[in-house]
Amino acid sequence: MTNSGNNAHKVSRVVLVHGAWADGSSWSGVIQRLQAAGYHVVAPQLPQTSLAADVARVREVLANQNGPTLLVAHSYGGEVISALGPDAPNVVGLVYIAAFGLDQGESLNALLAQGPALPSAAELQPDRNGFLYLSETGFVQYFAADVDPAQARVMYAVQQPPHASIFDEQVGVPAWKSLPSWYLVTTQDQMIPPAAQTHLAERMGATIQMLAASHVPMVSQPAAVAELIMVAAG
Repeated sequence: MTNSGNNAHKVSRVVLVHGAWADGSSWSGVIQRLQAAGYHVVAPQLPQTSLAADVARVREVLANQNGPTLLVAHSYGGEVISALGPDAPNVVGLVYIAAFGLDQGESLNALLAQGPALPSAAELQPDRNGFLYLSETGFVQYFAADVDPAQARVMYAVQQPPHASIFDEQVGVPAWKSLPSWYLVTTQDQMIPPAAQTHLAERMGATIQMLAASHVPMVSQPAAVAELIMVAAG
């Protein structure tokens, strides 16, 4: 399914996919703005137990949409929407918000190993079941550095940790090979380096927008994120 200039006013459905250490509520400010503009919005909760489980969850939600849909993802959510491949029900476009747009055969760990180790990596705390938690310091200093510290600590409290195995899972032929894409590069990001984001965006041929924000612009600058989504939807 491809996008076209005739899609204006047709794409009224948006599915928002959260990333690691977050949940659907991280999109709250964006959801309010999209709903006020007349969009039908869904932000599912991912189990984050495996890439396959997360892809299946998103595919279920997409199958329930009854019209052309824009699929938006943050961070690890970018791997999830990429892994949909050519089987992305109702999707006419992809929006990556500081997200991993992986190519065929790539994994998160392989991609992250290409650059220098980030200070935020030292704030990951695995539990005995293999789930990775991000410390309170990790949230306040790195993950949500431009969010009020009190709010960042709430995000820390409600975080949804991914299973460590997710970082080694590989993607097949990515969805962005057959769908138009947009990418928001966050230039103050301390989780995914801005240069790495730009590389991913350029590789997928995405329409690129820069924003001076941390890794969670949908929390710190929801108006800017909602605006980009509406541009893509039009």
